[in-house]
Amino acid sequence: MVRKVRIWLWSPNHKSLEKVVEQIVQIAEKTGAPIRGPIPLPTKRLVVPVFRLPHGEGSKHWERWEMRIHKRLIDVAADERVMKQIMRVRVPKDVHIEVKII
Repeated sequence: MVRKVRIWLWSPNHKSLEKVVEQIVQIAEKTGAPIRGPIPLPTKRLVVPVFRLPHGEGSKHWERWEMRIHKRLIDVAADERVMKQIMRVRVPKDVHIEVKII
């Protein structure tokens, strides 16, 4: 029985995210499972303003630290053997994955 699986991936490091996405797409193409994606979702920007005290004479200074969260969405019509191969993909620490069966 073929089910549809929706995979959300997100990471602050877009290079490691693209490597994981590429591996999932290669597995789906190799097994012949229909795939839709990867669909790039809007990038989330987390901005943290930090107050920095002036040393000696000077005015107040604010530094802004920014972290971007890159997201991708993949839909795969996968059976059990395809999902076993996808679960074996090595995922770096900074890449987060959420899988739902629809």
